[in-house]
Amino acid sequence: MKPRKQRKAASPSGKNARRNSATSGSADLTSRHRRNRVKGMDNSILQGVRVLDLTQYYLGPHTTLLLAGLGAEVIRVDNPETGDTLSGSAIFLGRDGPSLERRDEDDIGIPLLKRGRGKKAITLNLKADEGQRLFLELVDKADVVVENFSVGVAARLGIDFETLHARNPKLVYASLTGYGQTGPDAGLKCFDPAAQAVSGLMAITGHPDGPPTKAGSGLADSITSVYAFSGILAALFHAERTGQGQHVDVAMVDSVFSLVYDEPLECYAELGLSDRQGNRVSRVSPFNAYRSADGWLIIGLVSDAHWRLLCSVIEQPELADDSDFATASARLINNTRVDEILSAWTADRGTEQAVGAVQAAGLVGAAVNNIAAIRKSPQFKARGMIEDVVHPTLGVVPGVGAAGFPIKFSVSKTGYDTPAVLPGSHNAEIYGSLLDLDEAELARLTEAGVI
Repeated sequence: MKPRKQRKAASPSGKNARRNSATSGSADLTSRHRRNRVKGMDNSILQGVRVLDLTQYYLGPHTTLLLAGLGAEVIRVDNPETGDTLSGSAIFLGRDGPSLERRDEDDIGIPLLKRGRGKKAITLNLKADEGQRLFLELVDKADVVVENFSVGVAARLGIDFETLHARNPKLVYASLTGYGQTGPDAGLKCFDPAAQAVSGLMAITGHPDGPPTKAGSGLADSITSVYAFSGILAALFHAERTGQGQHVDVAMVDSVFSLVYDEPLECYAELGLSDRQGNRVSRVSPFNAYRSADGWLIIGLVSDAHWRLLCSVIEQPELADDSDFATASARLINNTRVDEILSAWTADRGTEQAVGAVQAAGLVGAAVNNIAAIRKSPQFKARGMIEDVVHPTLGVVPGVGAAGFPIKFSVSKTGYDTPAVLPGSHNAEIYGSLLDLDEAELARLTEAGVI
């Protein structure tokens, strides 16, 4: 799991990063990496759309990662002193492999290596007068601004929607927060577990006799990022038709709740159902996770016809007409017995064998995969869902990957044609090409701590 190539590393954040942002080694790496990525991004859906990315941590960077995957020019704006938050977030990866603590300047947070793909990076001090001036000039040439500051911070910096919209009426401005821009909780800070808790997701996750449980991944962040991505695309479509930009206000709690509340939870108590159902689905039987001889698998049925097929698969055809199991309502009443029957069958078989038998009958069966199994899966590989992680100075990292772009189009290209880069890597390119700043001016701004 150590990187294949070793070079003298640049600091992953701060002044060293912006001063050592365009080494020939990293340029060569980017060129090689691009050849292995999606070719011909000229027909990508968001070609020509410029995004200024002011976001941090997971939600915001994942939103802009999706925009980059559709071909937008995403420009990450990092603090020139502290760099970005992702490169300083565990798990770190450097010349000695992964670590929970940063050991030296080679160590960069894997979150950056995953969520920074396909993006450019500049540094800019938004608290400095000159920094604000430069940012406003960039806004004049941008289509989208994405921020996930706490409510009120953007206004204090003078870069809120109203200010920027006055300069660029077509601008799409997305604000991503825990509770939204309005309501009594708008000013509260929020991370993923809090959003899962407040939205009701934790209350319905876990086993009936266990405590409320957080989903294993940052589900609130990732769900909200998809809603934000969708909202930005819709606002861009509106702006293209009307010339009118707008403020896109996306809250983590709203996003997760909209999915949780798709379930008729108010009816559960009256029907004797537990809010938390473990791996079961309360309305149908069987639908659960079952232990096999070497792992776990899911079996899920939704009709009596499916039940009859499954009875043949498990070589107990007599159960198809048994009054305790023949109908959906009977199986729900006897759900525990149904699970015992299937558990006994799966326990004597390997996961692959059991899943294969269920699928061969045209029923839903699936292995419970861990990441090691997924990385070997021909299905995930065929869909382009397993990509290399590339360290900015050390190269491709064996054994550590990132997900490919999940939406496939018949015509338009998608994907990430460049690996993640260090803060300030594109200062010369962006400030030079967009704002006509020369090397002398860039050097002055760097020395002054503006960029």
